[in-house]
Amino acid sequence: MSKFTVEETNLMCIYNTGSRADLLSELSEMQKHLEADETELLDLTKTVMDKLSAMNDIEFESLSAELIPDFEEQEE
Repeated sequence: MSKFTVEETNLMCIYNTGSRADLLSELSEMQKHLEADETELLDLTKTVMDKLSAMNDIEFESLSAELIPDFEEQEE
């Protein structure tokens, strides 16, 4: 998943519904609710959407396991 930064991956984890098309739709809908001063999130969302649009569904499925958040507590 080197195509995506940590921030991009986190954003995809939040809005991932299981398919590339649905994730693109969710991100597009979220953009409509951003305030004018949320430019950093808008730019991040656009970058993610561009990268998702450039890949196909098979490529997306290969990284979908990495889009499931790991909630297990890390031992220090």
